[in-house]
Amino acid sequence: MDTIKKNIILFPLNILFKISPEVELKLLFRIKQGYKLNLKNPKTYNEKLQWIKIYDKNPLMAKCVDKYKVRDYVKEKECADILNELIWEGFNPKEIPFEKLPNKFVIKVTHGSTFNIICKDKNKLNIEQTIKKLNKWLKAKFIPCYGEWFYGVEKPRIIIEKYIESEDDNQLKDYKVFCFNGKPQYIRIDSDRFSNLKSDLYDEKWNYIKEEHMGHKAAGDVFKKPKCLLELLKYASKLSKPFMHARVDFYIVEEKIYFGEITFTNGAGFDKFTSNSFDLKMGNLLDLDEVRRKDSQ
Repeated sequence: MDTIKKNIILFPLNILFKISPEVELKLLFRIKQGYKLNLKNPKTYNEKLQWIKIYDKNPLMAKCVDKYKVRDYVKEKECADILNELIWEGFNPKEIPFEKLPNKFVIKVTHGSTFNIICKDKNKLNIEQTIKKLNKWLKAKFIPCYGEWFYGVEKPRIIIEKYIESEDDNQLKDYKVFCFNGKPQYIRIDSDRFSNLKSDLYDEKWNYIKEEHMGHKAAGDVFKKPKCLLELLKYASKLSKPFMHARVDFYIVEEKIYFGEITFTNGAGFDKFTSNSFDLKMGNLLDLDEVRRKDSQ
């Protein structure tokens, strides 16, 4: 379900969030996770993500979740070599030079996770419908009741990037690196992302975590350890360093690493774990004390 439809369904919760973010998040958390949210003394990973939404106001987060502005951040961290090629950017879809674009490309609106158009054949693209869709997306807000305040702070724009093709002509696999205080701890591989999404979890040494999943079924231990794993983890560490927690996403094609995005509240803190014990285990890695100390000063 796309962001716009979700906003319509969640309209009452969006109103409640404006009145009391804590009350609304506690209600939504109970519905989504099935247990009571403790914001005063959060223990689980998903509880702590809710705490981050309310209390961590690091302004750099707003820059890093914007798909255009984050490119500057990646360059500042001396990781420009993993950026995908930027073909065009702007605020008005009518100004897109469709006639000059390559046959394959990807169009994104920079403030949402579902605002993407993957074009594999420009001759089949309906330009009028594309412009209409982009205008609609540019006006959309990123689900207020989820509490992820950092989305949409930067003015949304359109970017067009090079289409990255997988080695085997299948859908690209998404390597999501979970970092805590700049240290990579887990890697989640999302596969079959546009058909039957599967998620598999490995630790930073590429040991498969068989019994645990995050919100989706697993494909099984079928993914070979990338030859560039250490390099991937170094990039993740560099890019996550300023944050208590960040999930840094990448693609790997023929051992070349491409930056995807940075996320601070994985699944908005609503992805269910296979077990509560693993939710707690990941929660133990997320230290909130640094933000608490800043708030008390």
